[in-house]
Amino acid sequence: MNNKKRILEEDAAKTYNQFKVFEGRKYTGMKVGGRHKWHYEKGEWNEKKVTPERWEFSYAVPKRRAGHAPPGSGVPVGTEYHWYILGHQNVRKLDENTYTTSMTGLKYKLAHKRAGKDTWSASEQAQRRQLIKILQELIDDLSAETPAVETPAAAKPPRALETKARRQTSSSGRRAARRGASRKRRLLASGGR
Repeated sequence: MNNKKRILEEDAAKTYNQFKVFEGRKYTGMKVGGRHKWHYEKGEWNEKKVTPERWEFSYAVPKRRAGHAPPGSGVPVGTEYHWYILGHQNVRKLDENTYTTSMTGLKYKLAHKRAGKDTWSASEQAQRRQLIKILQELIDDLSAETPAVETPAAAKPPRALETKARRQTSSSGRRAARRGASRKRRLLASGGR
């Protein structure tokens, strides 16, 4: 291994556990803005229809990093996480037995369990409160966004432009909502209610 690559890997291993700050909150782990790429092996998705529009599902599969983690970086083997995922699943039927599927969304850490420990970093009640907070912030963000106005078919812009404009409108609304939510969090953190 060349010297530059070794230094970068050592730096990644050191900085993973260092305290970082995001919107006034301390955290450890991957830096905000960092990325992972994973390969999911053949898994099993089970689902059950419980109302006309609602399904319950379970999914289990091993996932493997696309590359290799720098030696010494990340959490120890045996660490567990409890994530909450909100996502869009888009599917298209290809034949009687086959669909394409893609998912995009958000995932939130509710708790972790360190390797060798029997307890989670947050109680079930605390995890539930955190989930309610996440869902409320999402509702606030969605409520703050301006819905796209329908135009007559003849006056519609090309689909690519329409999508880009919707993304821009949507992202500016989310930014404004995040700024408002960030202000609320700072106010609460400072003790003002």
